Amino acid sequence: MNWTKFLDETMGRIGSLQAQTPKMFEGFNTMGKAAKKSGALDEKTKELIALGIGISTRCDSCIGFHVKSLVRIGTTREELCEALEMIGYMGGGPSIAYSAKALEAYDEFAAV
Repeated sequence: MNWTKFLDETMGRIGSLQAQTPKMFEGFNTMGKAAKKSGALDEKTKELIALGIGISTRCDSCIGFHVKSLVRIGTTREELCEALEMIGYMGGGPSIAYSAKALEAYDEFAAV
């Protein structure tokens, strides 16, 4: 999978939905800003949690968005793989398969 192309296409679809449902996106964006605000947990920890949820719910878009954020904030491949171990442990075989996708996305985004 080309993760960059996939996320670009996803953003196009989301943009079309947002044009039709601006109030929903306004609320979602407000909730996102509140959830992402650094406090007792830093941004990296929150993004790793979000990635774990994205993997456990089998959401390719979520995996792409959160891995891209993790690369942006300087998460190392070693940190990601350690998180993927925990995600695989908690989610079993399906989470391991989706963790492999997350690692593939990391390698693509980190190479840019």
